[in-house]
Amino acid sequence: MFKVVLFQPQIPPNTGNIGRICVNSGAELHLVKPLGFSLEEKHLKRAGLDYWKKLSPTIWENQEEFLRSVPIEKCHFATTKGVKFHFDATFKPGDYLIFGKETAGIDEKILEKYRERTIKIPMVPEGRSLNLAVSVGIVLYEAIGQNFQEWRKKYGYQ
Repeated sequence: MFKVVLFQPQIPPNTGNIGRICVNSGAELHLVKPLGFSLEEKHLKRAGLDYWKKLSPTIWENQEEFLRSVPIEKCHFATTKGVKFHFDATFKPGDYLIFGKETAGIDEKILEKYRERTIKIPMVPEGRSLNLAVSVGIVLYEAIGQNFQEWRKKYGYQ
């Protein structure tokens, strides 16, 4: 129903855990190069446990290729600098939930260009950021919650 996109992920266990979240939620995983690790790395597979073999991530060569290829009106860019909270966004099936690399987030030029498509997770002022896998889970399950009747029909929950 939803597409989780990681721009230049760097930490294998985060990507492995996000892969697990995607499999369990029915979301697609899209990875945008350059990646900070090999997809064959044992840490990545260990973090995803047996879920990784159930996942067929779409791999993009770079951010430009990705942004040229998808409908921007279906994109939500998650950043601590977002203009609205994630629970104030309207998510629809097929939307792309986009997250930046762990050390720097999404490139500032992209955030400026698509400012009205940015979302943030509320945090207290003393907080800097959340773990990437945690952030993906928060936003993805808000999107599922907004579309729960459709999600439960698709996956057979009565």
